[in-house]
Amino acid sequence: IAYTETWDKRRDELPYEADGMVIKIDDLTLAAELGFVGKDPRGAVAFKFPAREVTTRLQEIRVNVGRTGVLTPVAELEPVQIQGSTVARATLHNEDELRRKDLRIGDTVLIQRAGDVIPEVVKPVVEERTGTEQPVTMPDNCPNCASPLIRLANESATRCPNFHCPAQRLRALIHFTGKAGLDIEGLGKKVMEQLYEADLVREIPDIFTLSSDSLQELEGWGELSAAKAVAAISASKTTTFAGLIAALGIRHVGEGIAEILEQRFTNLAGLLDATEQDFKDIQGIGKEIAKSLKNQLGTPAMRQTLDRLLALGLTIVPTVQTDGKLPLTGRVFLFTGGLAAFSRDEAKARVKALGGQVASAINAKVTDVVSGEGAGSKLKKARELQLAILSETDFIKLVER
Repeated sequence: IAYTETWDKRRDELPYEADGMVIKIDDLTLAAELGFVGKDPRGAVAFKFPAREVTTRLQEIRVNVGRTGVLTPVAELEPVQIQGSTVARATLHNEDELRRKDLRIGDTVLIQRAGDVIPEVVKPVVEERTGTEQPVTMPDNCPNCASPLIRLANESATRCPNFHCPAQRLRALIHFTGKAGLDIEGLGKKVMEQLYEADLVREIPDIFTLSSDSLQELEGWGELSAAKAVAAISASKTTTFAGLIAALGIRHVGEGIAEILEQRFTNLAGLLDATEQDFKDIQGIGKEIAKSLKNQLGTPAMRQTLDRLLALGLTIVPTVQTDGKLPLTGRVFLFTGGLAAFSRDEAKARVKALGGQVASAINAKVTDVVSGEGAGSKLKKARELQLAILSETDFIKLVER
C-alpha cells in the first residue's frame, strides 16, 4: 500500500498516462507455486489510481434511441483532455439520473472516466452558475419517429414503443453484425450506419444481399475491402441456434439465455410456436424474459425476417445427439494460426454446436489444438505438453462427420 501511495503522488511525473500499478512477486518459481484463482494469479495484485476529474462546459443534451427503444440522454460537452483522451460526450443513463444530478444546459460540470474508461458527468459546479443556464426538458415523442413515448411504473427507462422506429432498426442492424451478434468482420458500427444511410441495408436480411459491386460504389470502399466484407458475410451464414437468437437483439436475451433456449428447442419452428407459459417453464427464464420472447418472436415481422434469412442461405449448425451426448462433449479446443475453410468465429461456433468448449490460451483443460497456417508459440507449447494436435483437414473431418 505504501508503494501505491508513493506512486500516486508521483503520477504527474510519469512520462506516460498511468491508470494504476501492478505489484508482482519477482520469483517466477514461487509465483508458479502460488498458482491462480480462476484466471487471476496469486503472485500479483493490481491497484487502481483514483479517477482524475476535470471541469468543462455542458453544451447540450442529446437523446439517443437504442435497439430496444430505450431513450438515453447524452451530454454534449466542450471537448476536454482527460487521461490522454479527448472527451466530448458522456452518457447520463436515464431521465432519473439527469434529474438527480440537476444538470442544466450551460453548466460547468465535473467529469471523470469511470473505471478509467467510460466518461462520466459527476455533478454540476453549482457555485459557477450565472443564472443563464437552461433547464433540460425530455421529449414527449420519439425524436426519430415521433411516436408517443412510454414509461412503465416499475422502470427507470423511457421507451419508444414503435418497433419500426428508424433508430431502433439501425441499432438492431449494428447489434446483429457486432460482437454480441454474428460478429461479421468489416461490418462495424460506422459501416452499418453508412449502409443504412445509403439505403443498401434496411432490414437484417438485406445484409446477405450485399455484393462487392454495390459496396465499391460507396465512399471509402475499394475492391479488396469489399471482397473481404462479402466473404465475411458469406462465412457468417453458418451459425448456431443460440448464435442466431442472440444476434436478433430480443430484449433481455443475450448469449446466456440464447444457449438455454437452444437446449430446450431443437428448431426455429418450435421456438416460434412456443407460448409465454412455455418460456416461463424453462429453468433460468423469468416472466419478463418470457414476455419479451413472446412479444417479439410472435410478430409477423420476425417470422418474415427469419424466413428471408433461411431463403438467403443462413444455415443453423445442428446439435447432433449421440447416445445422449454431443460428439465433442468433454473436449476443449484451442485454435492457433489461420484456417482456410473457416473464419475463427465460425470454427468456434462449430465446436460449441457439437458440445465442445473453446479456450483462448494453453491450460490444463485443453484437449485438442487445431493448428492452421502461421501457427506460433501456442503450437510449440502444445507439443511440449504432448496435447493432441489437429490439422485443418483433421478438424473438418471432426466437425462435418
